[in-house]
Amino acid sequence: MRLREIKELVESTSDTSFAVDGSGYIVAWNKAAETMFGITAVEAIGRTCGEIVRGMDECGPVCSADCTVKQAVRKHHPVGNFDIQIETAQGRQWCNVSVLIAHETNSTVPYSIHIVRAVDVRKRLELLVRDFVVAGTGMPPDQATALISSARAPSQDTELSDRELDVLKLLAKGAKTAAVAQQLHISRATVNNHIQHIL
Repeated sequence: MRLREIKELVESTSDTSFAVDGSGYIVAWNKAAETMFGITAVEAIGRTCGEIVRGMDECGPVCSADCTVKQAVRKHHPVGNFDIQIETAQGRQWCNVSVLIAHETNSTVPYSIHIVRAVDVRKRLELLVRDFVVAGTGMPPDQATALISSARAPSQDTELSDRELDVLKLLAKGAKTAAVAQQLHISRATVNNHIQHIL
């Protein structure tokens, strides 16, 4: 695929869309992106994705020089859709992002095409339900989020060790720290360390 074809793909959707090269710089920006972000294609192209999007998920800022999307694309790993709060022309809004990996003929590092859809009301409702569950059950916020989330956040693409996955599975079933420690035959301190790494 040539860069011209990547740009044509970005222009072919009425959803907000933009393409980013392997270094994180925007190379294509469609009309819907201009409307959502309040930035013209001329102003956006050549800037880093993170500089414009300034994304945050439930865990905090996610846009950086080493964002998880950029890492996954460099490794040619597919990226599932995720929710992120971005800086729009109307202020911060929750959006759902899908990422397509596009291999450009003359480049060893693929491009990523981001397709962005506003989901602000749905996401805010999801967070209210999470807070209600936490208040009513005493469940940790991260566990409640995992139970009710409709989409993944970029921070959840981090690779976990087998033991961390074991801990996470037990927590997802509602087990407390002491029960996890007992089932896995490890100390509570070790469980807490695993939880910190997971977070």
